[in-house]
Amino acid sequence: MPERLPRGFGWLIAAQFLSALADNALLIVTIAHLHHLGAAAWWAPLLKFAFTLSYVFLAPFIGVLADAVCKRGLMGWMNGLKLLGTLALLAGVHPLLAFAVVGLGASIYAPAKYGLLTESVPPAALVAANGWIESSVVLSVLLGTVLGGSLIAPIWLDAGGVRSLGALWPLHRGPSSPGLNVSFVLVIAIYGLSALCHLGIRRSGARYPARRLAPAQLLIDFWASNLRLWRDVSGGLSLAVTTVFWGVGATLQFAVLHWGVQVLGLRLDRAAYLQGIVAIGVVGGAVLVAQRLRLRHATGVLPLGLLMGALMAVSVWVPGWHWAVPSLLLIGVFGGMLVVPMNALLQHRGHRLLTAGQSIAVQGYNENLSILAMLLLYAGLLALHIPVQAIMVLAGLGLAAFIAWLRRRHGRSRTLLRLSGHLLRRD
Repeated sequence: MPERLPRGFGWLIAAQFLSALADNALLIVTIAHLHHLGAAAWWAPLLKFAFTLSYVFLAPFIGVLADAVCKRGLMGWMNGLKLLGTLALLAGVHPLLAFAVVGLGASIYAPAKYGLLTESVPPAALVAANGWIESSVVLSVLLGTVLGGSLIAPIWLDAGGVRSLGALWPLHRGPSSPGLNVSFVLVIAIYGLSALCHLGIRRSGARYPARRLAPAQLLIDFWASNLRLWRDVSGGLSLAVTTVFWGVGATLQFAVLHWGVQVLGLRLDRAAYLQGIVAIGVVGGAVLVAQRLRLRHATGVLPLGLLMGALMAVSVWVPGWHWAVPSLLLIGVFGGMLVVPMNALLQHRGHRLLTAGQSIAVQGYNENLSILAMLLLYAGLLALHIPVQAIMVLAGLGLAAFIAWLRRRHGRSRTLLRLSGHLLRRD
């Protein structure tokens, strides 16, 4: 880790990595739980939908909360709320309700995490710090899906010791497979390890002026902050890219899983590994761009969005998983190289225009609103029996078309590049 990154940064990486690792493993285990209950395929994306609701509806308030209290302490409490949601799943609470609780914790955790990052790291190191954070986030997706796939594999669920331990669980309203009880307990243990890592995170020492907590005023302030970030040249461009990127990425997460089962003929646990292949590519792309790209050149990565979208549209027609692996890996590489510079540019402009917590809340609101819309669309298309290949083609072409439109409007303008460089130098 570079010396210019602050002390305690490693604990921040570890804490959020373990918390996100548990989130992703929990999703796979809960999808298996739905399969055991005989739920239709379109229920799976609704788990993510329930998880994401708090990100959108609480966005005007969570930025203020993150700026008003110790961000390290807030991260620890919200990690505990995620653990509580997992306990609710184990107790037999409806998966959508339990995932809404986990999502509530995650929605407040996010602005505290990224706000602490922005407060602690100087602008010169922000791309590198984002490379570490985004790589660890995506690595948690990779290992979380692999772990989740392992925890629902027949060799695990049918093991005699696992079945016996699961049968001992006293709450009989839990998962229909006894082995899934043990899987949920292991996810809870990972949340516990994350809680320990939060103790090593250092306070940033940043303080912000007190703000009125009246809900109406917070809504007005949030909307004004939202408009201010969208109207900023660099901020609006980067926010548009990340908003669409994460909406398409959420759809791809479930589409790849469904595609692996329905088209490639894989078991659910093995199809989950295909998600991990995409994550490996994102980690590689994020690390590569973090090492080589400076913040003032962030807009130069926009053409990678065209390649990513085009590859998504053609990869669904590969004849088997042997061909799917390199295609998904390359999609991930392009995605990592695209989102890390855009995210760093967005955080930089957001921190300058707003407060750290408020800028992350605005970013989270837009990105997660995109996720909600895309997941509802995806679930609806599945319910209408639209083939998953057609859905993935539409998502890829839609991403490529949007990036092409952005390049026409922004990327080809030398005025934009000069203005962006001027703003960065002035800051």
